[in-house]
Amino acid sequence: QFQTLKSIGLGARDTLRLEAGLCLYGQDIDETTSPVEANLGWIISKKRTEDEAYLGAKIIKQQLQQGVVRKRIGLLPLGKAPIRQGISLFNQHHEKIGIVTSGTFSPTLETPIAIGYVNVDFGQKDTEIFAEVRGKMLAVKVASTPFVCHKYVK
Repeated sequence: QFQTLKSIGLGARDTLRLEAGLCLYGQDIDETTSPVEANLGWIISKKRTEDEAYLGAKIIKQQLQQGVVRKRIGLLPLGKAPIRQGISLFNQHHEKIGIVTSGTFSPTLETPIAIGYVNVDFGQKDTEIFAEVRGKMLAVKVASTPFVCHKYVK
């Protein structure tokens, strides 16, 4: 049984791509972000990483071998307040460790979700960090992406 599709707006598209853990160019990734930092190393074939015949190949090869300073992570706020783009992230000593690049309320999970970049020392799943929202430090937990796994069959 087929249903008629209705068009949706950019807000719905943004929510769906965030639930899927996907990046938006200009917001979550840009020309200053490497695929390794953005946790997108899987898109570079092994042959490409070896031949070094593309822009940024030297930096990407170095990051794959030595690691990165920051990495993209999923974030689950422990309360009901959503955390949005531009919110700073802190460790338990109130030292800035990163920034939120996208955030919204997930209707599927019925909770706020976000993605951002943190120092790799704080990027492990289930690490508790803090987001400064309107002068208050709110606890958030580092999460795996995608937030909502797809259920389609190839």
